[in-house]
Amino acid sequence: MSKEAMSFSADMPEHILVCLSASPSNAKIVRTAGKMASAFGGSFTALYVHTPDADKMDEANKNRLQYHIHLAEQLGATITTVYGEDVSHQIAEFARISGVTKIVIGRSNVKRRHFWNKPTLTEKLVEIAPHLDIHIIPDNSVNLNYRDKTHSFFYNFIPYPKDIMITIVILALTTLLGIAFYKLGFTDSNIITVYILGVLLTSLFTRGYACGMIGSVMSVALFNFFLTEPLLTFHAYDPGYPITFAIMLTASIITGTLASKLKSHAKLSAQAAFRTGVLLDTNQLLQKARNDTDIIDITSTQLMKLLNRTVVMYSVKDGALSKGYLFPVSPEGQEDLFTARERMTAEWVYQNKHRAGASTHTLNKAQCMYLAIRINDNVYGVVGIRIGEKPLDAFENSILLSILGECALAMDNIRNAKEKEVAAVLAKNEQLRANLLRAISHDLRTPLTSISGNAGNLLTNYDKLDEETRIQVFTDIYDDAQWLISLVENLLSVTRIEEGRMNLNMSLQLMDEVVEEAMRHIKRKRCEHKIKVEYKDELLIARMDAGLIMQVIINLVDNAVKYTPIGSDVQITVERKSDFISVSVSDNGDGIPDKAKHRVFEMFYTGDNKVADNRRSLGLGLALCKSIIHAHGGEIILTDNKPHGSIFTFTVPTGEVNINE
Repeated sequence: MSKEAMSFSADMPEHILVCLSASPSNAKIVRTAGKMASAFGGSFTALYVHTPDADKMDEANKNRLQYHIHLAEQLGATITTVYGEDVSHQIAEFARISGVTKIVIGRSNVKRRHFWNKPTLTEKLVEIAPHLDIHIIPDNSVNLNYRDKTHSFFYNFIPYPKDIMITIVILALTTLLGIAFYKLGFTDSNIITVYILGVLLTSLFTRGYACGMIGSVMSVALFNFFLTEPLLTFHAYDPGYPITFAIMLTASIITGTLASKLKSHAKLSAQAAFRTGVLLDTNQLLQKARNDTDIIDITSTQLMKLLNRTVVMYSVKDGALSKGYLFPVSPEGQEDLFTARERMTAEWVYQNKHRAGASTHTLNKAQCMYLAIRINDNVYGVVGIRIGEKPLDAFENSILLSILGECALAMDNIRNAKEKEVAAVLAKNEQLRANLLRAISHDLRTPLTSISGNAGNLLTNYDKLDEETRIQVFTDIYDDAQWLISLVENLLSVTRIEEGRMNLNMSLQLMDEVVEEAMRHIKRKRCEHKIKVEYKDELLIARMDAGLIMQVIINLVDNAVKYTPIGSDVQITVERKSDFISVSVSDNGDGIPDKAKHRVFEMFYTGDNKVADNRRSLGLGLALCKSIIHAHGGEIILTDNKPHGSIFTFTVPTGEVNINE
């Protein structure tokens, strides 16, 4: 390895890969790999290669394999399943794609007996992946007589009775077809093709290699017996027939073997495609989920359909498991899934983040196998799968872990979205709070300073001031105090309405009386502006809270007075429009710029306008008006007053007087 490659690998984070199998020594290998991952502080992956022969494992090997998978998961490994026939190539390809830096694998002490035997998995992996750091753990501490029965000759080549019958039928049909071809004068090459076709069909419709091999030998024998001279004997006149028979046998065996392998690969491809399709479908459904309840329903339904087993789901709320949700395959006989033992097992899984229950070595008296729905150390729920008499196989376990991973990721995304939403709300509230403090500190300083200065002047120079000056100072103090009271009232009213704490005292009121009462509260400013009131209809009765509507009118008129020059005209127009009463407050001032119109009803927005007495408004008046009018079921809008100025118009529902009252 070059120096550049060495320095590059030294900078890469360690990724430890351990290979899972049913070998008794695999537990030691998994533990060793776990210790290495912990020591290096890197990621840890446990890989299982699902071969065509995996389904033929006996119960002892299946249970041992499941134990090794559970052990790897408990040690923090990410369980991954790949599909293929060549285990060594699958391991090497996965290591290349996943950035694996170290592979931990076992080595059997059983050596090749003959030079023509296939190389062992360890030898082949070292040969095809020389760039990987491969750690080989000897198996000398376990039973050396262990052999994987899925690869023994007798296990793979003992035919089933049904397959023997299929083989006999196919050979009989091909022989009858060959005899027909012989009668019709077809050549031997055509008849041989018929038998090769029969061997191909036999390999496709039967399991294993046994019937394909038997069909290959029998097809040669039947061709010799029925279709070569002399007929109905195993003799042959033509000296070239032995070569023909040998070629026919070889071609039949090769064809049958290739067909069997093709069928095995097709099965693995179908399983991989099914798993991919299920995960894609689950992912699409989870993306549409809006909350944890939707995610639980989707995940549990998918697991129930795929595994054909009853599912129990627990979500995490406020740091504890909620009550269990049952998703039964059949409605009967599910009461035992909510006993104290089942709950205790689910709680153990939640606390320890490892699987437990049926088919495991922890609390295995439970009816379900429980697994944590988690990402790293964050547990979002616990799922229970009813095991019964048949444990999950490697393929089912792979789908289960993949779906739970998708479920955990979906829950994590929802948590992150909620946290971002809360953070955005907090940021907005903080901004509002900052705006309020900034506005109060700036805008209250002037009237408070005026009040304090005038009061101090009266205390020190009261006897020196004439009566007119005293009245003017008292008037200034009163006006500033009234301004502060009005500001605080607006602020409190906005807060109550926005929080839904203000109760409206609704009653039928004459609009002209409400307007006149509001006008009496506009005192000093009235003499500096020309304020007119116009009623276009008589007996305008509305259902409203008179005090709040009066406050709206006062705020709108006060707004027009503050932001227009002295002597400007302010017009109040009241009229009926359909089922509403419309009140408009217009002025002939400079108006409001177009860029500011969409924000005038926002709280704390004051725009660029300046008030004649150098006080700035907190921007609460129009926000309060909008809240009050909306609470009454009306609308408030801003329009331009041609040729210049602004018009604020609000509506309130009309009311009808009951004559019987």
